[in-house]
Amino acid sequence: MSTLTEVASGYRTRHTLPLRVELVRQLKRRRTLVMGAMLTLLPFVLLIAFAIGTPHDRNGQITLMDTATASGANFAAVNLFVSVGFLLVIPVALFCGDTVASEASWSSLRYLLAAPVPRTRLLWSKLVVALGLSLAAMVLLPVVALAVGTAAYGWGPLQIPTGGALDTGTAAQRLVVVVAYVFVSQLVTAGLAFWLSTKTDAPLGAVGGAVGLTIVGNVLDAVTALGHWRDFLPAHWQFAWADAIQPHAEWSGMIQGAAISVSYALVLFALAFRGFARKDVVS
Repeated sequence: MSTLTEVASGYRTRHTLPLRVELVRQLKRRRTLVMGAMLTLLPFVLLIAFAIGTPHDRNGQITLMDTATASGANFAAVNLFVSVGFLLVIPVALFCGDTVASEASWSSLRYLLAAPVPRTRLLWSKLVVALGLSLAAMVLLPVVALAVGTAAYGWGPLQIPTGGALDTGTAAQRLVVVVAYVFVSQLVTAGLAFWLSTKTDAPLGAVGGAVGLTIVGNVLDAVTALGHWRDFLPAHWQFAWADAIQPHAEWSGMIQGAAISVSYALVLFALAFRGFARKDVVS
């Protein structure tokens, strides 16, 4: 039997569904624009909240939230703090969970494969773009927050709740580390959403399933009776980045959290590619 390259002269699998084509398609989608608008507006919402709110007496204890108005760097750190647990989960689950399932729901998936686009190439293009958009969402929030915070509170060192401060240069470097860690810690949600996206024709099912299971992980982490078993939960390490905004950064927590997140994510991505390679695509 003749091979595809013999039938179609000049056919190259690496030229099918280029990343730039997939990226443009995803950028033009309404959910991408809405998510970008939500993340852009959050710093302004918090700015208004801090302007009209009154500080509470915490018996002399100072938290990161109490330092939000100290400088633009503090305001950016607070935006990350309030978003990591849930808000930043949503764009990751949305971009990674919707990417394949939406094609199936539109009945366009089989036509992409008949183009022909190899299944591995199709998944790879969609995964890279989905992760790229997820990273962009996580960069967008602190960048806007830093700009808004600097305009409102000035450009200055990052005040540490436990005492001391990080100069502006060091603070900027540490915030980059924080964003990178937050992205790595969300790879579990990305892997779960992407795997579910290859298993269902309902985008909301994949997105909702990933968000729901992430919430379950957060609930289990709150059960102290689990003891050291919580160390195997990605949610247990989601705020380990706080160790990076100390006078002397501590990396052990972030290393453990990143290792667990990457391990889970690799398994889930592998399941997605393996399952999709054998799937009977009829949508």
